[in-house]
Amino acid sequence: MSSLRYLALQEMASENKKVAHYGGKRITSMFASNVFTGRAMREYLSDEAYKSLMNSAKSGTKIDRKMADQIAAGMKAWAEERGVTHFTHWFQPLTGTTAEKHDSFFTIKSDGTAIEIFDGDALIQQEPDASSFPNGGIRATFEARGYTAWDPSSPAFIMEAANGKTLCIPTIFIAYNGESLDYKAPLLKSIAALDKAAVDVCHYFDKNVTKVTTTLGWEQEYFVIDETLANARPDLVMCGRTLVGHSPAKGQQLEDHYFGSIPDRVYEFMQDFEQESYKLGIPLRTRHNEVAPGQFECAPIFEECNIAVDHNSLLMDVMNKVAKRHKLKVLLHEKPFAGVNGSGKHNNWSLATDTGVNLLAPGKTPRTNLMFLTFFVNAIKAVHDHADLLRAAIASANNDHRLGANEAPPAIISVYVGKYLTEVLDEIETRVKDKFSEQDEVILKLDIHKQIPELLMDNTDRNRTSPFAFTGNKFEFRAVGSSANCGSPMTVLNTIMAQSLKNFKRDVDALIEKGEKKEVALMHVLRDYITNSKKIRFEGDNYSDAWAEEAKKRGLNNFKTTPEALDAFVTDAAKKVFFDNNIYSERELDARHEILLEDYVKKVQIEARILGYMATNHILPAAINYQNVLAENVRGLKDLGLGEGSYKAQLNILKVVSGHIQEINDNVEAMIEARKKANNVEDMHKRAAMYCNDVKTFFEKIRYHADKLELLVEDKLWPLPKYRELLYLR
Repeated sequence: MSSLRYLALQEMASENKKVAHYGGKRITSMFASNVFTGRAMREYLSDEAYKSLMNSAKSGTKIDRKMADQIAAGMKAWAEERGVTHFTHWFQPLTGTTAEKHDSFFTIKSDGTAIEIFDGDALIQQEPDASSFPNGGIRATFEARGYTAWDPSSPAFIMEAANGKTLCIPTIFIAYNGESLDYKAPLLKSIAALDKAAVDVCHYFDKNVTKVTTTLGWEQEYFVIDETLANARPDLVMCGRTLVGHSPAKGQQLEDHYFGSIPDRVYEFMQDFEQESYKLGIPLRTRHNEVAPGQFECAPIFEECNIAVDHNSLLMDVMNKVAKRHKLKVLLHEKPFAGVNGSGKHNNWSLATDTGVNLLAPGKTPRTNLMFLTFFVNAIKAVHDHADLLRAAIASANNDHRLGANEAPPAIISVYVGKYLTEVLDEIETRVKDKFSEQDEVILKLDIHKQIPELLMDNTDRNRTSPFAFTGNKFEFRAVGSSANCGSPMTVLNTIMAQSLKNFKRDVDALIEKGEKKEVALMHVLRDYITNSKKIRFEGDNYSDAWAEEAKKRGLNNFKTTPEALDAFVTDAAKKVFFDNNIYSERELDARHEILLEDYVKKVQIEARILGYMATNHILPAAINYQNVLAENVRGLKDLGLGEGSYKAQLNILKVVSGHIQEINDNVEAMIEARKKANNVEDMHKRAAMYCNDVKTFFEKIRYHADKLELLVEDKLWPLPKYRELLYLR
C-alpha cells in the first residue's frame, strides 16, 4: 500500500485549485462593508444613541440601559438586513486564540409567539460557561461563571463562515469577581494609563492636547504549504511545526525567495483572505514573499492599538479559514521548519495627539523637537527600566525556537536609535551641565528638522538584529512571535511608558518648584534619563557573541528560555509598575504567570508525545524495513560466495542505520521517563523547568538521528513529506 506521503503528493497534483480575484472591484467598495461603522451607526441609530456610543468609544463613559437598548436594536436591524441570524460576544481568552459562543436573535414569548430580539442587556454583557478557559487558580473548575462585557471602542462586525453570518461584538472577558481573564481588559487599562500620563507631559508643550492615542502597525509573517502534505505529518497537525525533517539541499541560501514573484496558488489565497479582511475593516496594505521558501508577510495601515490588536487576532482566524478553501495550510508557528527563517510579528508602536502630532516624529521648531526628545528618551528609559518585562511579554515555547536565530533578535533586550540620534543624545548628555547657563540654552534649539533627511536615511537602513529599534517616527518591537496575541507585549509597553512619563513629570515638577525654568528643568531630567539608560542602547550586531559578552558586562539579562523569562512578571518591580498603573492586581499577575507556565508545559508535553509517536510509529518502522532490505541483500551476496568486498558498502550502511535506530529508541525511552518525572511535580514553575531542561533536551537528540535516517532510507519507504516537498510543492 502507498504511504500517506505518496497519497498526499498524488492528491496535491490532482487538486482543482480555487480561483480568487478582485473581479474588478475597488478595495474601497468593499472596505468595512461588514463593520458597524460610524456611517452605519448614523443610518441605524438615533442622534442621541449615536452620540452616546461615540462618547463611550472615545472617553470610556458608561452607556445607560435606555441607550443600550436603542443601540442594540439598531445593530440588530443592520445585521439582519445582511442575513445575520446569530450574535456572539467575541473575546480573546488566554489560550492564544479567539473565542465565541453563538446565540440566535430568535426567542419565544410566554404566549408562544416566535420573535427576533436583541436588547441592551444582551449587547452589554453575557455569561458564557467559561470553566475550561485558563484562569491560573482564580476560579475553581466547578465555578463556571465568567462574564464578557462589551468594548464600545472596537466596532461590531459580521463574520461570514460556512454560508452563515454572525454578528460579533468585541468584548473583554472577566471572572465573577472582576479579575481579567483575557488580553483585552489589561490592554484597555494600559492604553488609558498611557493616555493620562502622556497628556500630562504634553501640557509642558501644548495645553490644547486632551488625548494621546497609542497606535500600532503589525507585520504578520507566516508560511503557506499544501494542506494534504501537512495532514500527512502528525507534527504539523498537532504542533504546528515539524519536529523532524532534514534540511533540503536548497533552502534560502540563494536569497531568491525574498520579494520574489508570488506563486499563483498563494496569490489566489492572498486575494481571497484580503477581500475577507477588507470587509471586516482590516486595512491591509502590503503583501510579499519573505526570506524563507514558502514564507510570506502582510501588513496593514496603522490603527489605534486596541483595534489593531483585535484586527490581528481576527486576521489569523480569517487566514486559517480561507486557506482551507484553497486546500492550503497556514503555519503561524514561530519556527515551523529547522534551517530556515522563522516567523515574527513586528509591532510598530507610536503615540499620536488629538492635535495631529506624532509624538515620536521630529518636529520643525525647537519646541516640537524638545517634545519629540521628551517622548523618545522616555521610551528608551522605559525599556531600560523594564527590559525583563518586555522579554517576558514575548516569551513562549514557540518563540524560544526563534529568538536568537539568524532571522530574529536575541533574547537580550536592547534599543537601537541610529547614528544620528545617538549623536543628539550624546550631545545633550555632554553639554547639559549641572550649572545650566543662559548661553547653554542653545541646546534647546537643536535643529533636528534640518537634518531629517539624514535621520530618515539613518533609520531606513535599520538594524534588523535589534529587538526594539527606532525607525524614523516609531519604535519597532521585532521580538514578538508570529502566533502571539499582540495584546500582551502592547500592554507591557504601554504600561512601562506610562510609568516612565509619570516619573518624568514628577522629576521635572520637582525642579520647577525649586525655581528652575521649565525648559531648563526638562533638559536636566532628559540628560539624567539619557545617562541612566545608556546601557540599554546598542547599535551593533545583536547576533554576535561579542554583544552577549558586552551585554553581560552591562548587567543586561539574557533569558534564553520561557520559564526563566516569565519570572519577570512576579518580581517586586513588575508588581509595582502594574499596581501603580492599575493594570493587574497581585492575584491577576500571579494567575497569568501560572497560566503562561502551564501553557509552556502543555506545549512541550504535546510535542514530546508526538515526537515519541512519530519515532516509534513512522520513522523506526521505515528504517527497520530498509534495514531488512539491506540485511537481505548482504545475506544474499554472502551466500553467493562473492566475498566481503561485494557487500562491504551495504554492510557499512546497515551498521549506520542500525546505530541510528538504537539511538532513537534509547532516547525516546529516556524522554518518556523524563516526562513522567516532570508530570509528578506539583509546583508549576519546577515542572516547567524540568520540561525545559530535561524533557526538551531529547528533542534534538532524537531529531538528529531521525534526520540522518531520512538521508539513508530509500525514498519510497520514507513515510513523512520531506522539506523539499513541504516548502516547494504547492
